[in-house]
Amino acid sequence: MSAPGFQVIARRWRPRRFDELVGQEHIVKTLRNALETKRMAHAYLFIGPRGTGKTTTARILAKALNCAGGPKPDFSLDDPVCLAIEQGSCLDVVEIDAASNRGLEDAKQIRDECQYAPTNCPFKVFIIDEVHQLTKEAFNALLKTLEEPPPWVKFILATTEADKILPTITSRCQRLEFHPISEEVIAAQLARIVKADGVTADPHALTAIARLAAGGMRDSQSILDQVISFAGKQITEADVLSIYGLASAQQVTDLCHGIACGDGKKVLALCDVFHAEGRDLLRVLADLQSRARAATLDAVRSGGTSAQLGAPLATEQLVRLLECLQEGENGIRQGLSPRANFEVTLLKAIEQSRSRSIDLLIKDIAAAAAGLPREPGQKKK
Repeated sequence: MSAPGFQVIARRWRPRRFDELVGQEHIVKTLRNALETKRMAHAYLFIGPRGTGKTTTARILAKALNCAGGPKPDFSLDDPVCLAIEQGSCLDVVEIDAASNRGLEDAKQIRDECQYAPTNCPFKVFIIDEVHQLTKEAFNALLKTLEEPPPWVKFILATTEADKILPTITSRCQRLEFHPISEEVIAAQLARIVKADGVTADPHALTAIARLAAGGMRDSQSILDQVISFAGKQITEADVLSIYGLASAQQVTDLCHGIACGDGKKVLALCDVFHAEGRDLLRVLADLQSRARAATLDAVRSGGTSAQLGAPLATEQLVRLLECLQEGENGIRQGLSPRANFEVTLLKAIEQSRSRSIDLLIKDIAAAAAGLPREPGQKKK
C-alpha cells in the first residue's frame, strides 16, 4: 500500500509558475508578453499532444489573471487565490472535462454561468479540457459567448485533436501550439527529478525513458515512477529495456549497419536476439524509422549521400528503405506472426537499400560514357 500522502512524480513536479514550464518556451513568451502589456485575449485554444503541458499552462494562466495585483506573469505561490486554484477550490476558475460533459445542456450551463460576475477574483476562467469531445450542438451553443463574452470571462480550451474543432470556434480563439518536447529536454528534466529524489540513474536509462515518452513530459514521469518501483534507488538502462521491451541503442545501431551493408545473416541474428529477449518489435521498428529518417535528411543536406546507417546510401535508396519500414508496420501490428512479418520487413529493407532506380542507373551510365574517348573519325552526335 502506498504511504499516506504519497504523490506520483507527475503531480509533485507539475509546474506551478511560468518559469517552471519545460520545453514550451514559445508559449511562455507569448503569455508573459500578453500579461505584461495587458493584451489578453478573451479565448485561447491550446493545441498539442498529450502530456505537453496544456492543462498545466491553463491553470498557471488562471493564477496569473487572478493573483493579487494581477494580471501579471510573476505571482506568489502563497497567494490565497493561487492556492485555491491549485487545490481546485476556487469558485471563479471552473475546470470542465468535455469528454464527460459534452452535450447541449452542458454548454447552456456554461453560457448561463458566464452572465454572473466572479465572486472573489477579477476574472471568471473556464478551462475546458478535451474540448474536441463537445457535440456540434454544444459548440454552436457557445459560439456567441465565445465571440463576445462578458468582460470578466476568459475561456481556455485544450485539445489533442484540433481537426475535430469547428472552424467557427477556432476563429474566435487565439491559437497556441504546444510542441512535442525533445528527448534531450525530457532527459535533462528527469535527471533533475532523480537527483532531487535521491535516486541514482544511468544517463542511458533516462534517455531510453525519454525515447519511450514520445514527446510527452507527463508520460516520461509516469514511466520513471514505474521504473523506480521496479528497480529501487539504482536505475540502469537494462531495467528500462526489460520493463518496456526496448532494444538498446547499440542493438539498433547494429541493425541499421546490417541493413545498410546488406548483411542478412546479421539482421536475422539480431531478430533472434529480440525474440529471445522479448523485445517489442513495433518499438524496434519505430527506432529504425527514426534512424532512417535522420539519415535521409542528412543525405539531402550533404548532396545526395549519407553514411549514418553504417554504409554510404543515396537519398533515393534511403527514401525507399524508409517507405519499406513504414509499410511493414501494419503487417507486424495486424499479422498472424509478428516475428515473421518483422523479419520479412527487414529483408525487404535490405533489398530496397541495395537497389538503385533505372533513372539513376541511366544517369550513371551516361556520365561514364561521356568520359570515354571517341574512336578516330567518329562524328559527334
